[in-house]
Amino acid sequence: MTDTDGWFADATRDDEEGLAAAIREGSAAEPRDWPREAIEAGFAADEDEYYDALHAATTAATRAAVTELEQADDRQLVHAVRAMDDCRRTANELAERLAEWAGTVDSEAASGIEYARDLAASGRLEGEPGAKPITSLAARVVDLADEADDLREYVERQTPAAAPNLAALAGPVLAARLISLAGGLESLAKKPSGTVQVLGAEDALFAHLRGHASSPKHGIIYTHDAVRGTRSEDRGSASRALAGKLSIAARVDHYSGDYRPELEAELVERIETIQARAEGGGGDDAETGGETDD
Repeated sequence: MTDTDGWFADATRDDEEGLAAAIREGSAAEPRDWPREAIEAGFAADEDEYYDALHAATTAATRAAVTELEQADDRQLVHAVRAMDDCRRTANELAERLAEWAGTVDSEAASGIEYARDLAASGRLEGEPGAKPITSLAARVVDLADEADDLREYVERQTPAAAPNLAALAGPVLAARLISLAGGLESLAKKPSGTVQVLGAEDALFAHLRGHASSPKHGIIYTHDAVRGTRSEDRGSASRALAGKLSIAARVDHYSGDYRPELEAELVERIETIQARAEGGGGDDAETGGETDD
C-alpha cells in the first residue's frame, strides 16, 4: 500500500494470498475513506462487499503470521522441551506404578526406569499369571524414557542454532527451558533480569507477594553450576549475576543473533568473584546491587 493506493490496489477478490500480503506489508500515512475508494476503484460493489473482503484478507494475514511464528526455531524448542519434560515425568510416574505392580509377581522387583528396562528386555516374567500387562507397561515406560532422551538430543542440537549466546551461558537444555517458561525468545529478551532470575519459581513468588513466604532468590536457574555451586549465603548475588547475563544473551540472540563469547567470560569472572567471598569472609550482597541489565 502507498499513500495514494489502498491495500486493495492491483488486487482481485479471489487472490487471498496477495490480499493477505498487502495487509501485512502495506502502510499509509493517515486513514482515509477506504470503503469509498475501494468502490470507486471497482474492487467492491458496496461497503458490505468491501468489509467481507477485508475480513477474509485480515484472517488470512493473521493465519500466515501465526504459522510463521509457530515454525520459528525458538517455538520448535518450546514444544520440544515441554514434550521432553512430559515424557520424562510420565515415564517416572509409570515406573513407580510398575514397581508396585510388579512387586506382586516378581521377587526381584525394584524401582525406577532401569528396572523397567530390565523387566522389558529379560522376559523373566513370561508364563507368570497376570504378568503380560506388567511386561507391556514396562515396555511403554522404556518407550517414553527413550523418547525423552531423543528429545533431549534434539534440544541440545537445536538450541545453539536458535539462541547461541543463551545456550553458551546456560547450557542448551536450561536455555530451552527459559525460552519455554517465557513463552518464546522474543518474550524472554523483553523481560528484565529480575524476572528472568525467578522464572520457574512463580508459586514461591506469589506466596511472597501474599506475605506467606520470603522472596525467592532464584527459579529454574538454580540448576546452573554458577548458582548451585555457590554457597547459600551468596546464591542471591550469583543468581542476579547469572540472570543479568542471561537477559543480555537473550536480547543479543533475538535482535542480532551474533555470538559474543565475551559474555561467558564476563559471567565466569563475576561468579568467581562472588564465590571467592567464602575465603575472604564477605557476606551476601557485600557488593553494590549485583548484576544489572546494562
